[in-house]
Amino acid sequence: MDSKLPRTMKAAVMPKPGSIEIKEVPLPALQDHEVLVQVMAVGVCGSDLHYYEHGRIGRFVVEQPIILGHECAGIIAAVGGKVTRAAVGDRVAVEPGVTCGLCPDCKAGRYNLCPDVQFLATPPVDGAFVQYLAIREDMVFQIPDHLSFEEAALVEPFSVGIHAAVRSRLQAGETVAIMGMGPVGLMAAAAAKSYGAADIIVTDLEEVRLQAALKLGAAHAINVREQDAAAVIRELTGGIGVDVAWETAGSPRALQSALQSLRRGGRLAIVGLPAQDDIPLNVPLIADSELDIYGIFRYANTYRKGIRFLESGLVDASVLVTDRYPLDQTQEALERAIHNKNASLKVMVYPNG
Repeated sequence: MDSKLPRTMKAAVMPKPGSIEIKEVPLPALQDHEVLVQVMAVGVCGSDLHYYEHGRIGRFVVEQPIILGHECAGIIAAVGGKVTRAAVGDRVAVEPGVTCGLCPDCKAGRYNLCPDVQFLATPPVDGAFVQYLAIREDMVFQIPDHLSFEEAALVEPFSVGIHAAVRSRLQAGETVAIMGMGPVGLMAAAAAKSYGAADIIVTDLEEVRLQAALKLGAAHAINVREQDAAAVIRELTGGIGVDVAWETAGSPRALQSALQSLRRGGRLAIVGLPAQDDIPLNVPLIADSELDIYGIFRYANTYRKGIRFLESGLVDASVLVTDRYPLDQTQEALERAIHNKNASLKVMVYPNG
């Protein structure tokens, strides 16, 4: 390790749900194939908020102090002895899920389904609200100088939209409805635009999110406080319905609305995770219309494509960043994201400045 690097670093540790403490911890030791990333920007994600508020997401339970944060980018500060893919000084986006590479799912290219994945900020794995992060070299991707660290951190939620596009076989010229304009939904709208969707229709409860979606490429924005989404979508599509619908809100009502918005033979991607396991769906509609339904779990093989889309300038992801906090104020950043949904889009934390 470079003698110029500090021996310790600051980390925002969650000792228990609802509490964050800034602690001085040892700098991570590097394995042969790992790089040390000086973390420059970390986005606050919905999963961070779930762990902070509730201490669990499904089968993943916080049972010991943990460091949250997984949407991140930074600068490589050191490399392990056998690293060949990266160099000190590289500006990089970090893919947060280190998979085994050996199981049948990894071998098939669907490494997001790897049963042994080590995913940042998913218990018991620590995350990126730290000044320095050690990660395997194949999980970092170089970014051009003109792409900001904030935009590079947003490649992570952007990847979910790219994966939804691939899974639901989105083709250029098709119509898309996206239910829920949180950060993942907004980046999904950007992904649909990147894939050449002809008409992107979005829905949400908050006007600030709908306006952001229009900036990212949506053609129509429906406020579901005021209008019935499925009815408006039918009207906009001449009574036919959209080719593809993505549910990104984790809302039973939004999921049902997504189904009703589809044309016969349409495709639905379920991205959002609802609080309850069982949701009633109109099975006769699904069968009679031959609707295809796809589950979306994270992403695979998306980072290079996401960086290319963002560096092209086709998508201006910077419009999402509304709030900025230093590492010392990580708890305030999380609270802001929870309590300011009518004004905040993406809250960003800066561990090194």
